[in-house]
Amino acid sequence: MAETLTTLKTRRSCRAYKSELIEEEKLNAIIEAGTYAATGMGRQSPIIIAVTDKAMRDKLSKMNAAILGADMDPFYGAPELLIVLADKKMPTYIYDGSLVMGNMMNAAADLGVASCWIHRAKEEFESEEGKAILKNLGITGDYEGIGHLILGYAAKPAAEPAPRKADYVYRI
Repeated sequence: MAETLTTLKTRRSCRAYKSELIEEEKLNAIIEAGTYAATGMGRQSPIIIAVTDKAMRDKLSKMNAAILGADMDPFYGAPELLIVLADKKMPTYIYDGSLVMGNMMNAAADLGVASCWIHRAKEEFESEEGKAILKNLGITGDYEGIGHLILGYAAKPAAEPAPRKADYVYRI
């Protein structure tokens, strides 16, 4: 348990990446961790899309930047990403997808892979362009984008954690 707590306490979001891809076995382990996230009634409403193709990564970055209204790479140069979407028919789909994201972020940290949760997946996959991506992958159903998990190796050391706020926990 001590190793798990250390990983949880030391994981940080990374916003500067080296261009090198992570090893396939690490990517697969991170994805597998996501598939073991708790989901409402064990129904596994989320799906994970692994993006390792640079052209698709760049296309998604441009889509995300347009939604953000910024001329930048919202994926901070990360060479790979995992996209989590969840089935809107399930009442717990947002929570389910969020837990998948959390599991994968913590697994990445444990494996020495930097990550960051990037928003706007909802808007991306509500667009006609996003729907076409899903259709081309053979994904049908009513899925909502939960988030992008950008992955890679950090270009600079992680920051120290912010102090925990004094009123974080209440006890009864």
